[in-house]
Amino acid sequence: MKFDSISIRPTAEADLDTIIAMERSDDNTPYIRQWPREKHLEAISDTNIGHFVIQASDDDRIVGYIILIGLENPDKRIEFKRIVINEKGNGYGRAAVQFIKRYVFEELGFHRLWLEVLENNQRAYQLYKSEGFVDEGVHRESLKQGERYLSLIVMSMLRHEYENK
Repeated sequence: MKFDSISIRPTAEADLDTIIAMERSDDNTPYIRQWPREKHLEAISDTNIGHFVIQASDDDRIVGYIILIGLENPDKRIEFKRIVINEKGNGYGRAAVQFIKRYVFEELGFHRLWLEVLENNQRAYQLYKSEGFVDEGVHRESLKQGERYLSLIVMSMLRHEYENK
């Protein structure tokens, strides 16, 4: 699927070395939990999970990936579990978030898209806010990182909010 400056496709097993390297980059490790290869493999084969590679439209290089959980949810709510962008500052993240909204609301026909963002990830938080996600609350000190606990901000978007934006 092409969208703006990116194209999105399902992740293949051959992509996993690149994905794991992105997770482990210094720019990304403070904001995401590391998954072992086996967990990514399970996600790729799970019909309830959407695991997608983000490629630059100009040369098809992998610039990130997305994970959505709840594709089979009968309540039509889906978790935007993860987005990792390896080449920041090029608009790939914004294009990917716009793709996700369109995919979830227009193609899948879901009612609710939600996510959690670390309180210290202001870049992502501001992106989600500017794309119409609404703060719902905070899971206070719910994630242990080293010797400290971080809070997670819960954000969401409803279908009618997407349609009226």
